[in-house]
Amino acid sequence: MRRTFERSLLAACITSALAVLVACGGGSGDSQRAGTAGNAQVTKAETSADASRFLTQATFGPTMASIDRVLNVQLEAWLEEEFAKPQSYTHLGYWQERVAASGQSNASDTNWLYQSFWRNALTADDALRQRVAFALSQIFVVSLNDMNVSQRARGVASYYDMLGRNAFGNFRALLEDVTLHPMMGLYLSHLRNRGDGDRAPDENFAREVMQLFTIGVHRLNEDGSRMMDGNGQPLETYGNEDVTGIARVFTGWSWAGPDTETARFNGGGSPSYANRDIEPMQPYPQFHSEAPKTFLGTTCPGGTMPRASLTCALDALFTHPNVGPFIGRQLIQRLVTSNPSPAYVARVARAFANNGQGVRGDMKAVIRQVLLDPEARNAPTEADASYGKVREPILRMTALMRATGATSTSGQFQIHNTDDPGTSLGQTAMRSPSVFNFWRPGYTPPNSELAMNGLVAPELQIANESSAAGYLNTMQAAIQNGYGSGNDVKLDIGDLQVIAHDSDALLDRIALLLTNGSYRVETRTRIKDVVNSVVVPTVGDAAIANARRDRVRLALYLTIASPEFLAQK
Repeated sequence: MRRTFERSLLAACITSALAVLVACGGGSGDSQRAGTAGNAQVTKAETSADASRFLTQATFGPTMASIDRVLNVQLEAWLEEEFAKPQSYTHLGYWQERVAASGQSNASDTNWLYQSFWRNALTADDALRQRVAFALSQIFVVSLNDMNVSQRARGVASYYDMLGRNAFGNFRALLEDVTLHPMMGLYLSHLRNRGDGDRAPDENFAREVMQLFTIGVHRLNEDGSRMMDGNGQPLETYGNEDVTGIARVFTGWSWAGPDTETARFNGGGSPSYANRDIEPMQPYPQFHSEAPKTFLGTTCPGGTMPRASLTCALDALFTHPNVGPFIGRQLIQRLVTSNPSPAYVARVARAFANNGQGVRGDMKAVIRQVLLDPEARNAPTEADASYGKVREPILRMTALMRATGATSTSGQFQIHNTDDPGTSLGQTAMRSPSVFNFWRPGYTPPNSELAMNGLVAPELQIANESSAAGYLNTMQAAIQNGYGSGNDVKLDIGDLQVIAHDSDALLDRIALLLTNGSYRVETRTRIKDVVNSVVVPTVGDAAIANARRDRVRLALYLTIASPEFLAQK
């Protein structure tokens, strides 16, 4: 029976792209949840399942302790607690610890960054900040896959810390810090960008800061829908002239250091400056374009200094009406659901525009609305065919590990490159294939039921037959032996083994932690049958312990292969 069930699960994953088309697709593209007016918020978790579902959206996965905390203080108070927590472990701090411990000074050692990512995801006290930082890293993308960045892991650690530092601040400050970070300067080539003489400035960052980081390619209504011209065609937000105009703003910026000499601008300079990969780029006026910078109906005057031009441009982008719905929808997609209703997007956009105290871009207000919105909090019904999101590979592993209190044998959480979809997760933090992240926000599998119903499933862009089989094999190995280098990170299933003799109690606990408190009747019945096929003997301590362990492992494995887990509802 066990082998038959495993084969059927694998077939379902392969033929229906991880089985989630059934779970989060089909039906009508019209949301069942579009009716709430204003910026109403739900602040109470009525049940443990409600708390678990909230934590699935707001953290890298619920634990029993975090569920109890949410039930004790309720949702809004929990958010305020998280907002007040200082940034805990920093990736740069961990990198420096490893330098000191190893006696090395290798700025290109990416393994230390990967270790700190997993340590923070699984153990950091500021769980909401860590989750939001990960979401931001998939919007404001810098990737170690890029040859200009790959040898600067320390700089990328600093960049990720910057995202976490700004997670609860103001979007305007986040935008400027992203713009001036040297890793972004290297990645999108505005570091050492020159506007002097007849040289045409590099337009890479100029295009992406509009297309991906602020306003998108189409003019949007408050609810995220596209504005149309008289012929029913979408209106574009910018054209080539806008790109050329704003590109002049991003000239005359290069490495930080004690002077602004040409040699330092070009990457040299004496004395050398050790922290140039982690400190914001500095202006070099002699290389800044003196021409007027006209874009999006704004003109930043010619003859101004680099910082004045930058302030002018970023202010114009920040106040553009597209930013709220454009960024808000992506945060909803990263945390809650791939297909939010227009009303949900509009409520988040309004929170971005005004936090209730006249402040635009308050990230706390935006996050609060994303997570407390009625569309996020009201438990989905079978009628909500368009609701939910595919759980991306990293979040599947973090959910399993947090649910079981996984620990690191070495204390270093030695999980490194997990790119390979056939033998690992097919996704590594800060290693997206391009500036467009691992997937596009509007991706839908071609010729699918999702596509026919006008729905998107971004995470399925990296799903295929190889990744489906690789996922099941990876998770099975993690459950049995541990994960990472030398199986360094191991699940702690002791609490589950205590109740493993009672299959109903075992499945109730696992469902609470991994599937928002419930399975479909068919799924639960099939998993329970497999679990009960392992009989717990009445005598023999070792035999009893082994049977309990095997029941837990089976229950975990079949749960993480189920549609209820793969589709975050």
